[in-house]
Amino acid sequence: MNIIDTPLLDCKIIEPVVFKDARGKFCIAFDRIAFAKALPQQEPFITINESTSTYGVLRGLHAQKGAAAQTKLVRCIQGHILDVAVDFRPESPTYLKHFTIELSGDNHKQLLVPRGFLHGFSVLSKTAIVNYQIDNAYQPEMEVGLRYDDPTLNIDWQLPKKDMILSERDEKLGFLK
Repeated sequence: MNIIDTPLLDCKIIEPVVFKDARGKFCIAFDRIAFAKALPQQEPFITINESTSTYGVLRGLHAQKGAAAQTKLVRCIQGHILDVAVDFRPESPTYLKHFTIELSGDNHKQLLVPRGFLHGFSVLSKTAIVNYQIDNAYQPEMEVGLRYDDPTLNIDWQLPKKDMILSERDEKLGFLK
């Protein structure tokens, strides 16, 4: 696998090697041993979550705070999404900066979203299946979030506003200011 730095401190793009031939393609989506060698400071992943969404769905921006903070390894198995990571660590030199990347079942790229980051994605294809591994148990009372359209962040979700589908919870999230 290739590990590529992003402009955000500790946020990485993971590119597994893809083997193609006349039968189709094959890739090792995750190899715990290779991953641990490449990123030895990373806690092991304990849970794999998966969501299925339709075009226009926007999920986020969410994080777990304190001892419940989570690193996520996000990949899109089917379809296309715009994945968004926001550095929400006040002590970080990239605090409140965001990074976006298209993840798809075609490009096999994955995004490592570190602890202390907000995370979200928008669905750009008819449907998308998103799989993410996490390294800490989810605790609802420790969840924090920001509105997807926070003007300080100014994220382009690559969707027309009229097409965005949000959960009631995400619509009620607050702004930074």
